[in-house]
Parts: sequence; C-alpha cells; structure tokens
Amino acid sequence: MTDPISRDAALNAALSLVAGTRATGRIEDARASVIVDVSGLDEADHAPLEDAVRRAAAMVDGVDTVRVALTSQRQKRVTIAVGSGKGGVGKSTVSANLAIALHQAGRRVGLVDADIYGPSQPRLMGVADLKPTAHNKVLNPVQTPFGVPLLSMGMLVTADQAIAWRGPMAAGALTQMMDANWGAADTLVMDLPPGTGDVQLTMIQKYRPTGAVIVSTPQDLALIDARRAIDLFVKAGVPIIGLIENMAGYVCPSCGEVSDPFGTGGAEAAAKELGLPFLGRIPLDMRVRVASDAGQPPVTGNGPEAVAFKQIAGHVAGWIEGQA
Repeated sequence: MTDPISRDAALNAALSLVAGTRATGRIEDARASVIVDVSGLDEADHAPLEDAVRRAAAMVDGVDTVRVALTSQRQKRVTIAVGSGKGGVGKSTVSANLAIALHQAGRRVGLVDADIYGPSQPRLMGVADLKPTAHNKVLNPVQTPFGVPLLSMGMLVTADQAIAWRGPMAAGALTQMMDANWGAADTLVMDLPPGTGDVQLTMIQKYRPTGAVIVSTPQDLALIDARRAIDLFVKAGVPIIGLIENMAGYVCPSCGEVSDPFGTGGAEAAAKELGLPFLGRIPLDMRVRVASDAGQPPVTGNGPEAVAFKQIAGHVAGWIEGQA
C-alpha cells in the first residue's frame, strides 16, 4: 500500500504547480481534500483557481474524488483620508495624484470620491463617461488608465444633476462605495468633502481611517478651517499624517518671476506650531490645471509639479510603512 505521507506529498506537489503556496491538501482513501487560500484575490479569480486546483488534484494517482474548500483571511486595508476645512484648496487634485503616486510606488491603491456633493474624480481620472457595474448589489469600481480603480458619486448620477441629499442618504452612498469590491487593494485613498459634517462623521465612526492628510492653501483664512478639520480627526483618534500646502508660489510663464498670491509658508508654519509633519508644497502652476481638466493627472508627467506630488506620496508611503 502506498505510504499516506508520500501520497500527500505528491498531491501538494501537483497543487503547487497551479496554485503556489495557496493550496494544501491531503488524501484519505481515494478522496483528496484541498484548502485554497484566496485572500487578496479578486472574486472573479476564485473560480478559475478552484478549477485548476481541482484538475491538478484529480490527476494524482489514486484520487477518485476531489473536495475543494476556499478560505480567505480578512485583509487589513490602509485607508488614507484626504481632508480640508474648506473648499477650493485643491483637495481632490491632491487626492487623485496621491493615489496614483502611491500606486507608482508599488502599493495596490483604490480611490473613493467621498465628496458626495461635488464629485470631481471621474473628470480628474479620465473616466467621466464610465459607470460602475454591480454584482449581488456590491459595486465594482471602475478601472482608470492609471492603475487606480475608482468609485464616485459622479458615476452614479446624471451629469450636472444636483445631489440634494440629506445626511443619511449621503452616508448610505459612502457606505456603498467603501463596501465595494476593492479586490486586492491594500490602500484606499478617500477624497472627503470639505468641512466637518455628516459624511466625515460617518466615515470616522464606521470606517476609521488609518491616517489623515490635510490640504490647505497658505493664507490665514484657509488655515483657520484646516485647523478645524485637524481638530475633528484628533478628537476622533485618527492620526494626522501631515499637512500639504497647495497653490504655493506662482511662476510667471512669460518672465519667470515667482509671486505668492496666496502667501507662502503658512501651512508649514501651522504644522510646526501644531507639532505635525509638513509633507510638502505644490506650486500654483497652469500645467496642473490644464492636465487635470484633461483627465491626465500631473503626477503621470515629468514636470516639477509631478516631482512635488511624488515627494509628498513618498512621505505618506513612509508613514504607512512605519505603521506596519
């Protein structure tokens, strides 16, 4: 009679050829029992992997029947909230470019446009005409040209339609997007609406972010509101990854002279005063506006504005690794 250990070894050798270390099995009498770990795989990949495992096990000498069980460990996903105390500071542009830069750095990133009342990510990410699908009432994010899947209210309502929703409806929309099929994504970047209202409270209470990034322009009025956003996260126990100063410095395309219409250094000074990291500044540059309107986030280029976004993403990635 064949040694049971040898039979199990033959089975696991066959499984490793099609599933690597994801599948392990044993043989009892003429039945092979196989456990397959599908953690981190998209749901669409489960059935093909199960079929390959089943065929491999059936080819092993002495196996007449095959039983396969799929198992999955709940993935711990990093969630980065990008917030601001007020609108008009470029928070959505920062969120899009941060998500892409983190993807470029090797992370599996998804982008949630939680700015329910002013969704702009479909335009920024070049997918304004695409709609998400759903399976068993669970949304499937739209794939973008930059390797970052996206969900946004802008994909779920008619273009130019006013989203006049009360808090519970907005919170329900956020829940649908956060509970979507994000597959193997290990990081979600959440573009929050400005202020400290219902959507922010729902997100913090139900989907506590791993950390928060605060975006502000340099002038005092913007920083006053940025401090309120910081206070909300601090009171909720959400770590502040750092502050970003956007629209900092304008270079005249004709003469090259640098001016500061919104001031400069305000966010950096506020970060120092509050004992928070300063992640970097992004220039007020026509190229950022033109590229963003065209659905080509500046970080995908090679100009100085791309360097600024990548440096900021490097700080955020370093913070994430430090948490791990």
